[in-house]
Amino acid sequence: MALLILDTCTNCDACRPVCPNEAISEGDTIYVIDPLRCTECVGAEDESQCTLVCPADCIVPHPDFRETREELLAKYQELHG
Repeated sequence: MALLILDTCTNCDACRPVCPNEAISEGDTIYVIDPLRCTECVGAEDESQCTLVCPADCIVPHPDFRETREELLAKYQELHG
């Protein structure tokens, strides 16, 4: 499943550089994750890098994007050829 940044985001920019899919960008008031690009780092890392570096602990599973590990890996492979 994709991840979601909650409105408790402090805009510290720790998450954006560690995303292997460039799924994180600066939104109007907080950083946002593009659920069509987010693979929870499946295919690149053992665990979600953004959640590891987030000092505000504000990154959670996106309730509208439930995907299996296999689906996330397929998405990663599609993004990176």
